Amino acid sequence: MKTVTLEQPFQFALSDTPAPGRPGPGEALVRVHRVGICGTDLHGYRGRQPFFEYPRIIGHELGVEVVELGPQSAGAPYLPLRPGDRCAVEPYMNCGQCIACRRGRANCCANLKVLGVHMDGGMREFILLPAHKLYRSDTLTLDQLALVETLGIGAHAVARAAPEPGEWSLVIGAGPIGLSVLQFVQLAGARTIVLDVSEARLRFCREHFIVDAALDGKGDVPAQLRDITGGDLPTTVFDATGNQQSMQAAFDYTAPTGRLVLVGLFQGDVSFNDPHFHRRELTLYATRNATPAEFKRILKLMEHGLIDTMPWITHRATFDTLIEAFPAWLDPDAGVVKAVVSAAA
Repeated sequence: MKTVTLEQPFQFALSDTPAPGRPGPGEALVRVHRVGICGTDLHGYRGRQPFFEYPRIIGHELGVEVVELGPQSAGAPYLPLRPGDRCAVEPYMNCGQCIACRRGRANCCANLKVLGVHMDGGMREFILLPAHKLYRSDTLTLDQLALVETLGIGAHAVARAAPEPGEWSLVIGAGPIGLSVLQFVQLAGARTIVLDVSEARLRFCREHFIVDAALDGKGDVPAQLRDITGGDLPTTVFDATGNQQSMQAAFDYTAPTGRLVLVGLFQGDVSFNDPHFHRRELTLYATRNATPAEFKRILKLMEHGLIDTMPWITHRATFDTLIEAFPAWLDPDAGVVKAVVSAAA
């Protein structure tokens, strides 16, 4: 089967590898049709992913088709499974035994392994997966299913801060993760401000999200925020940049008593002024992955037309063309919002 492997930073290889065997108990053999490219993959390509080892088959945002089910594998968190079903994939392989798993927080499993990060992922034609990590939909397209995991990151981050209707929320970074956060902030009914240094991404937000304000991050951000909020600053702030300077600056953009959620991840330390933090009595949240309940919620929202990710997909490739196409996607001028890879043309 065709397999794309990230051999080392900046070096992909397309090879023919053996197909998986038949599924065992609780497993499903699936055909991979779509692979979404996210910041984790871009960081891994650059050698900046803190949880990465090489070589690695990347790919954790997957739209798949069930080929064969092993014994005791017909059940799934979202509808029973049959061969031929199209599914989204929850790529978080948790142990089920640690304290996080026992508390119902498997997204923070102490022994967590994520497809395409800690273990080989879906940039191949077939893969064996635990059947309970598949989420079937009879109506969504494979493109839509491949973006469910991205939406899960936003859904979980927004759930952490729980913005209320009418309050001001700031989303910093209008890449795919920022867009997923923005989607759920708006579903919560909050007033939305998006901040980015890319005019193209700000324009995309204005056109497709109808945000209350879209701010250029190269300006005087605190002054702009105070002007929009009547001097108050936003009470919920989400930083989806994975940029150290931006994450540290976000403390200054959050109103007294506000909540700051660091959604992005980078390989290093974040520091903040302690008296400034205490004086405002800020609440700081980390957020990691998503939960099964959030996957199920996202599918229902998409099936009812309340989330539309189709405008997000701006670039495409196949397994055969990915190696040539991928480096250009790193260029901000390429205008990539979301790239999706197909197994075949």
